Amino acid sequence: QVQLVESGGGLVQAGGSLRLSCAASGRTFSSMTMGWFRQAPGKERAFVAHIDMSGTGPYYADSVKGRFTISRDNAKNTVYLQMNSLKPEDTAVYYCAARFPFKEYAYWGQGTQVTVSS
Repeated sequence: QVQLVESGGGLVQAGGSLRLSCAASGRTFSSMTMGWFRQAPGKERAFVAHIDMSGTGPYYADSVKGRFTISRDNAKNTVYLQMNSLKPEDTAVYYCAARFPFKEYAYWGQGTQVTVSS
């Protein structure tokens, strides 16, 4: 079983930055693809970014490309999401998720609120 705990959310002004962290329990972190998703009020949960087990080939949603950076530290069982140049439309609950290769995302954190004021 994998447990995920996000942290780092908060209130920030437009143009500011935040770094989200997601700490994973268990021994399988280094063999899992990690992703970040977000859900804005009244909208469905949407993909933000993912990174594979070795940290290569990160992939981003078009809406965050060039502003957000996903990274991971397998020694610390932690994945990060550095968010720069934040916009009000980035306001959402951000979720960390994990999956094994060629599988669906099966493990989710509880979410952390990010609010960007204009």
